[in-house]
Amino acid sequence: QVQVVESGGGLVQAGGSLRLSCTASGLTFDDYAMGWFRQAPGKEREGVSCIKWSGDLTYYVDSVKGRFTISRDNAKNTLYLEMNSLKPEDTAMYYCAAGHYYRAHTMRQADFDYWGQGTQVTVSS
Repeated sequence: QVQVVESGGGLVQAGGSLRLSCTASGLTFDDYAMGWFRQAPGKEREGVSCIKWSGDLTYYVDSVKGRFTISRDNAKNTLYLEMNSLKPEDTAMYYCAAGHYYRAHTMRQADFDYWGQGTQVTVSS
């Protein structure tokens, strides 16, 4: 049984930082591309960042480039998202997902097979 569990969300002031973590079990972690999605109230879920199984290729949505950093530790079956210079518009539920496809220029929810329950990130102004 595959389990994907996020942690690290919370309330932070604008300009602050948070580090999200995601652990995945029940799958061969380094066979999967891993990604972070987010969904704000009243908005569609969007892809934030993705990393290839090997860790050498990453994708970021334009709105987070230069502020967020995705990384993975395949030995620990763990994915990370370092978020700096947070803005109120980053407020959302953040979801971790595992999939077999890595795309260099976009993220598609349909490419991801396993999802976590999400961790809330709230950035106050």
